[in-house]
Amino acid sequence: MSAHGSNPTRAIMYAFFANLGVAIAKAVAAYFTGSSSAIAEVCHSVADCGNQLLLLVGIKRSQKAADAEHPLGYGKASYFWSFIVAILLFSVGGLFSIYEGTHRLSHPEPMSNAWILIVVLVASIVMEGASLRGCLIEIKKARGERTLREWIKHTRSSELLVVLGEDYAAQIGLFLALGFVILAIVTGNPMYDAMGSICIGVLLVIVAVFISIKVKALLIGRSADPETVAKIKSIIADDQDVLELFNAVTLQMGPKAMLAIKIRMREDMPVGAAARAINELERDIKKAIPDIGWCFVEIDVTD
Repeated sequence: MSAHGSNPTRAIMYAFFANLGVAIAKAVAAYFTGSSSAIAEVCHSVADCGNQLLLLVGIKRSQKAADAEHPLGYGKASYFWSFIVAILLFSVGGLFSIYEGTHRLSHPEPMSNAWILIVVLVASIVMEGASLRGCLIEIKKARGERTLREWIKHTRSSELLVVLGEDYAAQIGLFLALGFVILAIVTGNPMYDAMGSICIGVLLVIVAVFISIKVKALLIGRSADPETVAKIKSIIADDQDVLELFNAVTLQMGPKAMLAIKIRMREDMPVGAAARAINELERDIKKAIPDIGWCFVEIDVTD
């Protein structure tokens, strides 16, 4: 959903430029130091840059107008591309980092110019922190009074969820890389650097699996968030022409949601008056909840 003025595109751009700068800096550090953790982090940042471009593709595709083949529009395209991002994060980011670390455990190589890597990792932490802050600002607009944990549980914004997962994984991964590099320098044992790469890979796999599970639910078909559903029911309950709400079904279609309701109205109402009352109810719902893109109303006397 557009989620109360939040802008997923802005959060994606924060992440893209941060990851681009971080990837370049890490690549330079990896070249001069030969660090396994740095190589893993380069792959992580490059994968994240590609992922953000795919998220932008998803947003663009989701904005296509409805047509005869897709009468409810292309909103779910954003979920498809978010799922692809999760798969890439799992494979390109996570599995490659684990492979690189395992390979270096078997063939350990000493690091050189390790101070360069430390400087780059500290700078990367600052840049990724700025990206994470930008993402959290956009999420704050979306979650309102809800806690971040509640928002993660109920959000229908796959783009913001993916960026948040990537940003947190990036920050934790950078701290892991920094810690293991310092251990390798202090002990003189390059195997710590390889272990850092493996830990980063495992972290990325865990985040990717979590994102995949959340996005899969949206891709298959999920209702609007509980806050929206409760608001819909409250509006219907306040309508004097509606005697009873039998059922309200919502389906999230990307940034917009579809609503289908079955209601009982006053039986003495003429057909024309009932039609006008329904139109007014639909206008009230869409005015209060702009993210409702389609509203279908069925009148009945029993469920």
